Amino acid sequence: MTTAPAEEQPPVEKADAAAWLAVAAGTIGALMATLDTSIVNSALPTIQGEIGASSSEGTWVTTAYLVAEIVMIPLAGWFERIFKLRNFLLIAAVLFTIFSMWCGLSPNLLHMIIGRVGQGFTGGAMIPTAMTIVATRLPPAQRPVGIALFGMTAVLGPVIGPVIGGWLTENLSWHYAFFLNLPISIGLGVLLFVGLPAGKIDWGAFRETDYYGLAGLVMGLGGLTVVLEEGQRERWFESDMIRELSVMCVIGMTLLVIGQFRSPRPVIHLKILLQKSFFGVFILSLGVGGALYGILYLIPQFLAAVPDYNSEQSGMVAAISGVPTLLMLAVFPILVRKLDIRFAIGFGMFLYVVSCFMNAHLSPDSAGEHFFWSQIVRGFAQFFSLLFLNQAATSAVPIQYAEDASGLFNAARNLGGSFGLAAVATLHDRRLDLHTARLEETITANSLAGQDFVQHFGLARLSALITRQATVMTYSDLFWIFGMALLAMLPLVMLIRPLPKDAGMTVG
Repeated sequence: MTTAPAEEQPPVEKADAAAWLAVAAGTIGALMATLDTSIVNSALPTIQGEIGASSSEGTWVTTAYLVAEIVMIPLAGWFERIFKLRNFLLIAAVLFTIFSMWCGLSPNLLHMIIGRVGQGFTGGAMIPTAMTIVATRLPPAQRPVGIALFGMTAVLGPVIGPVIGGWLTENLSWHYAFFLNLPISIGLGVLLFVGLPAGKIDWGAFRETDYYGLAGLVMGLGGLTVVLEEGQRERWFESDMIRELSVMCVIGMTLLVIGQFRSPRPVIHLKILLQKSFFGVFILSLGVGGALYGILYLIPQFLAAVPDYNSEQSGMVAAISGVPTLLMLAVFPILVRKLDIRFAIGFGMFLYVVSCFMNAHLSPDSAGEHFFWSQIVRGFAQFFSLLFLNQAATSAVPIQYAEDASGLFNAARNLGGSFGLAAVATLHDRRLDLHTARLEETITANSLAGQDFVQHFGLARLSALITRQATVMTYSDLFWIFGMALLAMLPLVMLIRPLPKDAGMTVG
């Protein structure tokens, strides 16, 4: 009697060298794009002075990039279908380099804004396509490595951008924050040319364009981003510009929905948001994006306002959170096989909450060292929440919707960042006014301590002391609010579909 031989297992598919070169190209492109989101933040005061812009005008150097980037991110899949991946990314890389040089040579604000819009559009093309390369060029068993590399760009770009920008501004010139992209883009072009297969441009696809959706995305996302970025400075709906842009946003979103029904191939398939798992990923990405960009803004602002740190010192403190993320990257492919993805994301969100509450009790003596441990905790939070959300996004939809899922997921993170920054700007002003008024109420004309202080140090010193204390209380409030908002979003983790233990790396 003989036993039947055991069923032969198929060999594990492995990516070739060209596929890994493509992944490297996607990673570098995405890192450049996310880096340029924040690299000018620390150099902005210097840039404003040299191009003759006021502080309010100078904010458009950042806003122009963010608006263009967030419009392009969900459109990248559509452009990719027409131009094919290699052609599209090569065009984007060349134009990104040209616009970077344009920014570095800008003599005035108008030229700078034109260059930043161009950077935003072409940089936005390189973010979701990096995730598409991972989903389509790597076999399931090796996909977590690519996701870890892509997740690194999402975390490190915003974190190290201000550090690099601050160092270049302090030691060389702000122009090099843009010129830095030239040698990187040359290497990127070589990797793209070698690592991705050639494709024939499908000019006929323009005839099937979803013009409703195309116009809707530009109007809706563009209008919403400007409203969020500029709303507080313009006093929200007291401004004609904000009201008009809000109307444009509503019209744009309406056109986007109309395009879903009128076009056989919508510019982006919104129907994937109806899938419970991807909807959970989308909303959580909004929240994590808000925390990532909001807190990265809060820490340098506090350090500049209270202990009087310069941009380079503040950037170094902000960059601490990138260290745990980098150290954990090597174990991500192992953890994604072992951990329930819902537990990993939930654990990351919980660590974010803890890190926020650790900074909710600041004092006038708080300085960089007081943020060390909260930044370490935040670094682990970024690793678990962002990287596992990346994995969940690629796994929540069938592979034919990978481009749309990547576009919506990355747009949600950036849009969440805009929401987070808008919340910071609005709440900062309101809480500062509230705390200042309450502190002033405690010092009456009959207060002996107050009279004695004014007699010895003067009224100006008392006013400065009140402002300093109110500022500290305001930042403590903001960290507490971020913590509570993230805590409220934690139950959404249960919407995400768990991955099979033996197929945690599949798409679809």
